[in-house]
Amino acid sequence: MDCIFCKIVSGALPASKVYEDEHFLAFEDIHPKAPVHVLVVPKKHTPKLPDFPDNAEGQSALGALFATANRVACDTLALDGYRLVVNVGERGGQVVFHVHVHIMASFLH
Repeated sequence: MDCIFCKIVSGALPASKVYEDEHFLAFEDIHPKAPVHVLVVPKKHTPKLPDFPDNAEGQSALGALFATANRVACDTLALDGYRLVVNVGERGGQVVFHVHVHIMASFLH
């Protein structure tokens, strides 16, 4: 697979990891758009948000993704204000076609 995020998840490419569990990996963005810019990616490759199934399994996976992003922002990074951003599709600004959530903030506490 030629997906850069899959290569990071597998350990084939290095990343500055900030969080990892059995389903998700969070790491610093190499082209940050804010002083704090971390990406949360599911370890299972899914190209775009609409590719999650429209059923209980898909809803559970999406809920877990956003719960993990919130946990990373609040607990791991100790942020009290941040943005969660998801770009969907080329026209929506998505550059890497592996679902990911951007955590962005102006500063760490």
